[in-house]
Amino acid sequence: MLAGSYNPLFVVLSILVAILASFTALDMASRVSASQPRRTAARWLIAGGVAMGAGIWSMHFVGMLAFRLPIPLGYDLWLTLQSLLVAIAASLFALWLVSQPTLPHLRLALGALLMGLGIAWMHYVGMAALRMQPDIQYDRLWFVLSIVIAVVASWSALYIAFRLRTAEQALPPRLIASVIMGLAIVGMHYTGMAAANFPAGSVCGAARSGGVPTEWLAACVVLLTVGVMAIVLIFSLLEQRMQSRLLHLRNSMLVASLDDARKELFHASQHDSLTRLPNRQLAHDRIEQLLEAGQACAVMSIDLDGFRHINGAYGPQAGDAALVDVAERLRQLFPNEELVGRLGGDQFVIAMPVTDGKDIEAQAERIILAVNSVRVGGRDMRITGSLGIALSPEHGQSAPPLVNMAEIAMRYAKQAGRNGHTLFAEWMNDNAEQDRRLLEDLRKAIGGPQLSLHYQPRVHAETGRISGAEALIRWRHPEHGYVPSERIIRLTELNGLMETLGNWVLNEACRQMRSWHDAGNTEWSISVNLSGRQLGSPQLLDEVRNALELHELPPSRLILEVSESAVMRDADNAINVLRSVAALGVGISIDDFGTGFSSLLHLKRVPATEIKIDRAFVVALEESDEDVVIVSAIVALGHALNLSVVAEGIETPGQRSYVERLGCDHLQGYLLGRPVSAENFMRLHGGDSRQAALDARLSAYQNHQA
Repeated sequence: MLAGSYNPLFVVLSILVAILASFTALDMASRVSASQPRRTAARWLIAGGVAMGAGIWSMHFVGMLAFRLPIPLGYDLWLTLQSLLVAIAASLFALWLVSQPTLPHLRLALGALLMGLGIAWMHYVGMAALRMQPDIQYDRLWFVLSIVIAVVASWSALYIAFRLRTAEQALPPRLIASVIMGLAIVGMHYTGMAAANFPAGSVCGAARSGGVPTEWLAACVVLLTVGVMAIVLIFSLLEQRMQSRLLHLRNSMLVASLDDARKELFHASQHDSLTRLPNRQLAHDRIEQLLEAGQACAVMSIDLDGFRHINGAYGPQAGDAALVDVAERLRQLFPNEELVGRLGGDQFVIAMPVTDGKDIEAQAERIILAVNSVRVGGRDMRITGSLGIALSPEHGQSAPPLVNMAEIAMRYAKQAGRNGHTLFAEWMNDNAEQDRRLLEDLRKAIGGPQLSLHYQPRVHAETGRISGAEALIRWRHPEHGYVPSERIIRLTELNGLMETLGNWVLNEACRQMRSWHDAGNTEWSISVNLSGRQLGSPQLLDEVRNALELHELPPSRLILEVSESAVMRDADNAINVLRSVAALGVGISIDDFGTGFSSLLHLKRVPATEIKIDRAFVVALEESDEDVVIVSAIVALGHALNLSVVAEGIETPGQRSYVERLGCDHLQGYLLGRPVSAENFMRLHGGDSRQAALDARLSAYQNHQA
């Protein structure tokens, strides 16, 4: 047998070429998988197959060139090209295989077998290019082992390429994988070389018949293959950088868009949409800032007398124009440190520092004169106003009681003949005694027949079916009739009764939902509002757990609604409580979204499952493009955070059409159903559930018949 030897330099070079070919294969796999258009993916598949195949073929022939025999050697040109085509075909198949969405074990095994046989074929065809005389004798054991190694190496290469095919993979894991794949390919080659035996007296037929000399082949192989792989990798790197820049640009545009929407949403949540004046919540904050400065402060509430007659006589557009004109006159009257805000309807609030108590009445007169005459559409209108005044610190030291007392004084100004002003006095506070009596009656009413819950339906936007209800408290007083829920909440909040009342509401709502579930409405859920005081209660978690266990209600069918402002009172504590409750499986809904003072940072921390768009944005959708943009931004933000989006306050078909087109998941409002008692709720809406059950039975029957 002829004794062969290896050139160490070419052996090292073959290993480096194999590693480079493996790195190219991994990079091409990521390019093919990341390319969305089919045409682009096909181009990368072809380029990658050629580069990878040329790399494997190059490694083989560099390894062949590293082998030395004591006779002249050459290579048959056609067989050499044939081995190159086989290597490219196997590489194309490999890249196509790893670019598929999935790679089951059976497909991986069959792919590894075909690719391994292709690589082995390439190797032994390349050996045949020597055209040895007599033929090369192969050791059967080493021959079979080389094919096994080729299949195992192909399996490893396919598996690694599939796992690391995403373009976001870091460079170090890909380099390590390239080394592993390269050594596997080299192992197959040198095992195949070990299987070859050359009988004594053998001659190379290709060298005698004008085959390609080894020196020329070495230069062409190395230069061509390295050049191809370098060009492909450079283009891949350039495209990756371009895609990275485009992605960064898109992300920057998205962040800027969301930031603009957030700023617009935050501004809209603090200002009246018609007059652009601060709304009630921002007005309270501004008053608190005046009080914190340590100065005496006057708070005035002015209500336009008989304003509804303007709407009736000239239409709502004229009424809106009058409100805008009044707002502008008040703004011009107090351009500096004073506050001018709109509390709602035709009621405005003014707050200012007081340096001389004698100036208060003069300021009130100026305000009344300013609103006495407005100009709408070229027409002068006579408007009168009634104004009430409260002073700090005499009448209070925080915004809510000062505004409340100014409103009480304003009502007395109306009773006194209108178009005048009245300073709050203690004798006007007869309502305090009435509140005390109502509070005592409320304590007795909890758990009795006077208190009840009404339920407003919630509709699934896509199917139009009832998906649940929101529980709302109602109190029918034996003397005063129905007491407004806002007054109930105010009484309980100010007098420490909210936790008791809230626990009763929670249990009653769970009991009623259990009853509806027993009636077959198992897909319904119940929403219960939580106040800020309940969020601060350490007993809330136990109360929720006990209510669910007592009425055997699945936690996923209970949704607790919290307002942004309630969470922000003590954000850290409230978020911890909500996380504990959410751990039970209970849904958390952010109510009146867009009207509070929260930030996206706090929103991310709240374990919410849904957000409810405040009705203030919904009612203006048909007239205001700005509100359409705001609602669209809220929906996009909610869905980006995997939250359901509920639109409340829907009163017209146009509003419903808008929120459905904008992508809201659930709908609520008077158009879809007013709050009604539990009995009326089932009478009006229970049919939806029965129809759904019938549809399910019909579908099951049809499937059975099929």
